[in-house]
Amino acid sequence: MRWWSVANFVSNAGTWMQLTVQNLLVLQITGSAAATGLSMSVQAAPALFMSLLGGAAVDRWPLKLTAAVSQALLGAVAFTTAVLVALDRLDMTSLMVLAAVTGAIATVDGPACALLGNDLVPVADVPSAIGVGALVHNAGRLAGTALAGVTVGLLGTPAAYAVNGLSFLFVASVIPFLRPAYDKAGRAGTDHHAPAQPRDRRDDMTVREGLAFFARRPRLVALAAVTGISAVFGRNYGLTLAVLVTGPLAGGAGAFGSVSTVLAVGGILGAVLGARLRKPSVRLVGTLAAAGGLLQVAAGLSPSLAVLLVLVLPMAVVESVSDTAGTAVLQTDPPAHLRGRVLGVWSSIGTVWGLGGPPALGLLMETAGARGALVTGGLLIAGAIGAGFVVRARRVPEPVALPTKPGDVMEQEALGAAA
Repeated sequence: MRWWSVANFVSNAGTWMQLTVQNLLVLQITGSAAATGLSMSVQAAPALFMSLLGGAAVDRWPLKLTAAVSQALLGAVAFTTAVLVALDRLDMTSLMVLAAVTGAIATVDGPACALLGNDLVPVADVPSAIGVGALVHNAGRLAGTALAGVTVGLLGTPAAYAVNGLSFLFVASVIPFLRPAYDKAGRAGTDHHAPAQPRDRRDDMTVREGLAFFARRPRLVALAAVTGISAVFGRNYGLTLAVLVTGPLAGGAGAFGSVSTVLAVGGILGAVLGARLRKPSVRLVGTLAAAGGLLQVAAGLSPSLAVLLVLVLPMAVVESVSDTAGTAVLQTDPPAHLRGRVLGVWSSIGTVWGLGGPPALGLLMETAGARGALVTGGLLIAGAIGAGFVVRARRVPEPVALPTKPGDVMEQEALGAAA
């Protein structure tokens, strides 16, 4: 797990370095901010259409081999881009094609690497492993963003892509040496290597089965609803807080930089706290999301930048812990032979939120302003989750005492298990 964490830190730093440089590169080629947004959408779009197939592939193929090959392919795309940039042969069309290929490979790489990381620890430690992964992700994001400017300044733009390619190869080279952890029952990690159903049965590997399982699990549907409303009306702090700081609070780019730094620090602290979760639940995710919504309301009413900075830290902590808890539920609730497809369903849903959330929030900001959008969005989040808790509480059936007579076997263990 330590080797895997180091490899993921290196890979995340390289990925964020490339993403930062890619945005600058698109601006250099086109001079258009809209084109920059388009390149990001093109890279995210395959997740909307191909994540279900990617998840099914992860369930069907050997996990370590799948993760190693996908990492190597991502490295090959990064090296290809580096060569094209070095030869001054990269135009907008080829960049979009490479971005789409990267997004397509990621539909397999994402669930494969997530499930592989879970296999490296005992089942009871999976929430902690997910928290460590979130911590590594945030640390890699900070390091990669900071190193992007240094690398381009000293070695040029192609070097950033080449470094990212090397980071993928490093991960691919580590994967063959990873050994799954075993619990007291002899099961590997999350038991992904010992699925309950044979992996060679084609009727067990259909995309439809993953969709049906997700739709039939109320806790997964509830998790999707909580995460969805939070993603649409909250969380997009890079947009809402930027407008709030530079508008009503009369701050500049430096002030928003301070807010972004506090958000990053809060994300890391939340990942550390999330790593200590032992029994995450959808109720915990909902409670944290509602608390985040109320903190967002307070942030929208902030009279000064100093007050906003005080509120931003707990907002980021709550969001990070909620994400860790939700990811743990998502990756441990399905049976082992369905986890790849469930993650594929989740990736498709998340892409819808990612593509639709910012425009919806932007429209709300146009109508109600930055403060109004934060307050309205926070109240919608807290109100919807609170209403969900009330509805669920009313649906819980009351225990009924059944009449008994001599000879009844209601308390036999087998009958209890069957019930």
